[in-house]
Amino acid sequence: MAEIDKKLARERKTELENEIDDIVALRDEYKALIQTMLDYEKSKPEDGRDNEKISELEGKLAQADKTAQERIVKAQEKAAEKMRKDAADFQKSFNDAQKDVQLRRAEDAQDGRVNLLTCFDDEVKVELGTPTKESGEAALKALDRAMTDFRSQLFDVLVACPVNQASMSDANYTYRGLKSYSETSIGDGAKGVKMMINETMRIALATDGLALKDVPSHITEENLLSKIRAVNEAMKRDYRLSNPRIGVLALNPVADGEEEKTIIGPTVCKAADEGINVYGPYSADEYFSQNIYEAFDVTIAMYDDQAVIPFTTLMQGNGIYYVASLPLVCTAPALTPDFEAAGQGTSDESALRHAIFEAIDIVRHREEHDAPLVNPLQKLYHEKRDESEKVRFSIPKKRDGFRSDRRQPSGAPQDAPQGAPQAQNNHPSSADAANE
Repeated sequence: MAEIDKKLARERKTELENEIDDIVALRDEYKALIQTMLDYEKSKPEDGRDNEKISELEGKLAQADKTAQERIVKAQEKAAEKMRKDAADFQKSFNDAQKDVQLRRAEDAQDGRVNLLTCFDDEVKVELGTPTKESGEAALKALDRAMTDFRSQLFDVLVACPVNQASMSDANYTYRGLKSYSETSIGDGAKGVKMMINETMRIALATDGLALKDVPSHITEENLLSKIRAVNEAMKRDYRLSNPRIGVLALNPVADGEEEKTIIGPTVCKAADEGINVYGPYSADEYFSQNIYEAFDVTIAMYDDQAVIPFTTLMQGNGIYYVASLPLVCTAPALTPDFEAAGQGTSDESALRHAIFEAIDIVRHREEHDAPLVNPLQKLYHEKRDESEKVRFSIPKKRDGFRSDRRQPSGAPQDAPQGAPQAQNNHPSSADAANE
C-alpha cells in the first residue's frame, strides 16, 4: 500500500510541476512583451513620451510576478487536495477489498466480485523483480491449491501468469510447464495439447519440451494421429468449428524426407480417411512465408521452435498459450517474466486480459457443444433400406497409398506461387471434397 501511495504522490507531483512550468513560461512571455513596449516608449524624445502609458506598463510589469505567484499557490493547493482525495479513495477501496473479497476457502467465493483466495498460511518474503526459491515454492503451492479446488469442482478456468520455471523446481519436483503439471494433477490419464493462439493463427505442438535430437523418435504414427484427433476435437468443442481445417508441417526443411514419406504423410492420409479435414505435410518455410497458414483453422508443428519462431514473429502482442484436450481450461499469456519491469507499473496487461477472455469463451463454447449431447432423442424406429447400396455422401472415399503429388486446399492465398503449399498428401482437393 505504501508503494501505491508513493506512486500517487509522484503522479501528483509531476502534474504540479508541469502546471507551474506553464505558469512561469506564460509569465515570462507576458513580461517580455510588456518590457518591449516599455522600452519603446522610453526610447522616444522627452517631449514625445507618454508618461501615463509608461506608468501603466511599469505597473503591469510589477503585477505580472504577483499574479503568477498567486496562480502557483492555487495550483499547489489544488494538487494537495487531489492527493488527499486519492489517498482517501484508495484507503476506502483497500479496506473494502480486505473486508469483502479476501477468502480462506474457494467455496465462499461471491459472484460479481473479485475474490482473493489465501492459498497457504506461511509468511513469504517477496522482493519485486527478484526470483527466489521461496517465491517459486509459493507459486507451486498456489498451483497445488488450484488443482485441489478444481477436483472439487469449485471453478472452471485456470489462467496462469508468466512463471520462472527454475525457481519453481526443487530437489523433489521439476516443474516442466503448465501442460505437464496439469496432466499430472487432473488429467486422469488424458494427454493435453499445447497450443499457441493469437488473432491470426493457432499452432498446436506434436511434441513439447523435447531436445531437437529426440524429436524424430517421438514422431510416430500413433503419437501424431492422436494429436490430430485431439486437435480436431478441440477445434470442434472449444471453438465451435464444425469441420476445422488442419495443416500439418513437415519435420524436415523440405517436405520430402524419410519421416514425411513413411510417417507424417501416411498418418495424414489415415486421419483423412477418418473424416478429419487435414492436409500436409507442408514445408514450414513456404507455409509461413507464403501465408499458407491463413487457409487453415489450426496448424500442427512438429517441435517447439518450428512453432514459436513464426508465432512470435507474426504475433500482434496478445498471444496466449492454451492446453487443449483436458477437463480444465488452462490458458496463460505468451510471455516470459519481465523482472526489470516488476513494480514499475509499465507492463502491458493486454495479453493477460486476452488469456482470461479466451478461457471464458472456451468454457461457453464447451457448454454449447455438450448441451445437445446430454439427453439425445431416442430413435423411435429403424428405417428400412437396401444395405447393398451405400449412401454416396456417408463417408469419404477410400484413398490409395500415400502419393507424392502436391495439392493445397481451397481458401489458400490466390497470389501464392503455383504449388505453394508444397504439401504431400493423398486426400482430395476442395473440389473433390465438394463432390464427395
